[in-house]
Amino acid sequence: MFPTLAIESPPSQNLVLGFLNGALNSLKRDISRMFAVLYGRPNIDEVARSNEDEDSLHPALKSLMTTVGDHCDLRSSDCFSEKRNFDGEGDPPAVFNVLDALLKGSLDRLKAMRESICLAKSGLQKCFLEAVPQPDYTVMVRDLCLKGKLGAALLLRRKLMREGFVVDLLTHNYLLNGMCINCDMEMADSLFREMLESGPSPSCATYNIIIKGFCLHMNMDKALDLFYTMANSGIRPSRITYNILLDALCKRGILEDARKLLENNLDDDIKTQDDAIRSTILMDGHFKGGDMIQAVALWDEMVEKKTEIDAVAYNVLIHGLCLNQDKKIALGYVVDMLKRGFLPDIFTYNTLISDLCKEGQFGEAYYIHDVMSRMGVSPDQISYKMIIQGLCMTGDAIKANEFLNLMLEKSMVPEPHIWNLIIDCYGRYGYLRDAISIRDQMLAAGVLPNVYTYNALIHAQVKGGNIFSAYSLKKDMLLLGLFPDVVTYNLLIHGACKCGQIRFALQLYDEMLRKGYEPDKITYTELIRGYCMCGDMKEAEDLFIELHRSGLPMDIVPFKVIFEKYHRIGEPDMALKFYQRWFTMMA
Repeated sequence: MFPTLAIESPPSQNLVLGFLNGALNSLKRDISRMFAVLYGRPNIDEVARSNEDEDSLHPALKSLMTTVGDHCDLRSSDCFSEKRNFDGEGDPPAVFNVLDALLKGSLDRLKAMRESICLAKSGLQKCFLEAVPQPDYTVMVRDLCLKGKLGAALLLRRKLMREGFVVDLLTHNYLLNGMCINCDMEMADSLFREMLESGPSPSCATYNIIIKGFCLHMNMDKALDLFYTMANSGIRPSRITYNILLDALCKRGILEDARKLLENNLDDDIKTQDDAIRSTILMDGHFKGGDMIQAVALWDEMVEKKTEIDAVAYNVLIHGLCLNQDKKIALGYVVDMLKRGFLPDIFTYNTLISDLCKEGQFGEAYYIHDVMSRMGVSPDQISYKMIIQGLCMTGDAIKANEFLNLMLEKSMVPEPHIWNLIIDCYGRYGYLRDAISIRDQMLAAGVLPNVYTYNALIHAQVKGGNIFSAYSLKKDMLLLGLFPDVVTYNLLIHGACKCGQIRFALQLYDEMLRKGYEPDKITYTELIRGYCMCGDMKEAEDLFIELHRSGLPMDIVPFKVIFEKYHRIGEPDMALKFYQRWFTMMA
């Protein structure tokens, strides 16, 4: 039917119909291109020109295009009146009436399309975003910050803002917290100022995050400035805000300032609330300040007011009593803790183990270690380190090694410091082979030795009189990318002087200076001892004078080395002269 009608229509009408259909098709392609941009389709022009590519469009987009096409395409059946001359003669008035109707209908459709385009620019994107599930950007930012990927989180925020999204307060709080954790307080402060200027306006939680960040980084001036800014901005500080500042002030030993903060700024309704956290913080501050009476008084006040005491409060009390060497009272509160239904945690047990090891009561420390394991609290690195450190201080390297093996049996890889303690203990008591064996075991466990490891091994070699083996260990350090320190050179110089190798000791001293290390009083003392062993007293005295002129803090050891040497070689007059010279220098 369509071809027949098209042939019967006048040429001018066909021309207008072709023009209008072309214009509408062009508009349809423009709308399709716009929708494709919304869907992120980069090759939409090709899609509009090719029916084959149209199949690859998003189903929602194809449906929308079909709907627009159905309402916007001009069909030739709409362009003719129902009155037709089947003899082949057209009705001229009817033709013009149809043309007028056609133009009016086309203009109405164009108007509707124009309004649709405006709608697409303003609100259609929202419709599509509602139709297609969008990711929760706040959760994404939070996860990135928790994983330490702060750069990616900031990039996501910037992208969202460019695309017109309003990034909410919670997302900004996650970003601020991530910056504080990553020690980037300058960036955190910049973001906070941006929030003050452009929004979203910071809340109490926002202030708490950044105040805590500055407190952790020991910038109390900035933290207190933010606190007062918060109050002046009409944001009421919460108990958490006060507790953050109290904790920071107490840790710095500024307990009086903490009290003033409470008295001057704490609201009456907050003052009347029994806050276990606030009382625990103040109690900890009193213990660390040595005021045990005030600390215990705070505890008694908490009990009297029936404040909800938790395991943390008990731990602070027990730790403070142990610090003040009241172990029996501390153990009594452990019993009270159990009676109240609180099970001791890893912090409680470590506090007791530390106190017992400091007093040399290793039997009791072993007992606590066994009890905590039976109570379902697994000892951690700190637990083992305190026991091993105490054993090494008393020279019991064998028992310390047993605890090291216990850690390995539990698939707990000790940190380098623990290995170094045992290596040093073996070396100090002349068990060189055992020290080297621990080093090899350390490497097998995948723990890389550090400078302290090699210093302990060098000390062991020097103690055994193996100066050249000790020097070869220094070469091994360099092969591993480790650089000797002043302690390394002092140990080697001591070993060389002890073996009478004063020339080798001086070579080490020169090497030390070339590499930019500053000699300390131990360096000078060892060289003075070396000169005295070789009988070169003049060089020893000259080096003693150089030590005095260096400005380094001096003790009596280098003087005693020279003075006693003069007595041993039967030169009391020289000893007296040296004493008088030393006395004049010290005056």
